[in-house]
Amino acid sequence: MSDPDKLSKAFRLFDKANSEDPNKEEHIGKTYPRELLYAIRMTEKLNSFAPNSSEALQLTARCQHIRRWEIPRNSYPMDRTGYLKWRQELKKFHVQKASEILKGVGYGADSIDKVSFLLEKKQLKKNEDTQTLEDVICLVFLEFYLEPFSEKHPKEKSLEILQKTWRKMSEKGQEAALRLPLSKKAYELVSKAIEK
Repeated sequence: MSDPDKLSKAFRLFDKANSEDPNKEEHIGKTYPRELLYAIRMTEKLNSFAPNSSEALQLTARCQHIRRWEIPRNSYPMDRTGYLKWRQELKKFHVQKASEILKGVGYGADSIDKVSFLLEKKQLKKNEDTQTLEDVICLVFLEFYLEPFSEKHPKEKSLEILQKTWRKMSEKGQEAALRLPLSKKAYELVSKAIEK
């Protein structure tokens, strides 16, 4: 049974943690701590893409990048092995940070285990909540982060990342992606990636 008071308290504490991000991002004339803005975008996208989501999924979407800046990418070798190790460490770190907050709010072991399961992206393509989370992550990336990413990387790299992103999405997620309000440049990149 969902507890709206606990949910909103957890959201406030996740947001408080992410408000300490020293990295900033501009959005519609306002400056945000980067991970706070990302968390808000995740919740908004989840609410529009899957409005009847479980409480565990709502919690996970809000804390998916919690305090991510504490483990920067460049603290690991800048190769594929380093990237994979960084991602694995991040998952453990996010589970630890989120679990501490959830426990403090009063969530039981069962709820915390469900959020941890989702944060670790277990059973992608098999578990409905894991797949919905992945779809939302991909939709947020495509709408808000694809264009800045493509400006920093060669076109082939952007296309490769887009193809990987597309393969991780469900059919429903892919359909939603094609309805996103993308810029002309981003739309052309997506179109080129999915026709290959």
